[in-house]
Amino acid sequence: MLSVEQFITLGAIMFCIGLFGALTKRNIIIVLVSVELMLNAVNINLLAFARYGLMPSMNGQIFTLFAMTIAAAELAVGLAILISLYRNRNTSDVRDQDLMKW
Repeated sequence: MLSVEQFITLGAIMFCIGLFGALTKRNIIIVLVSVELMLNAVNINLLAFARYGLMPSMNGQIFTLFAMTIAAAELAVGLAILISLYRNRNTSDVRDQDLMKW
């Protein structure tokens, strides 16, 4: 049986890896994957606190379901923006996407 400390440690490690990827990588796809990794780390912590918290209940699982839905919508919108930018500028480098005009 895993303890709450192990879940929190796993979530913190995953969040740090995602934060590092989002801040240091230049490819937009890697940045989107890093943001998804950070959201999954939050989901792990929500589920851990729902299971091992002071008052265990379904609230953490419900919040996790909402967070997964938001993550899926964020990924769909992000990929649509990425495809549009790539078609117009032929690059997926974050540094080249600094202007909003086409």
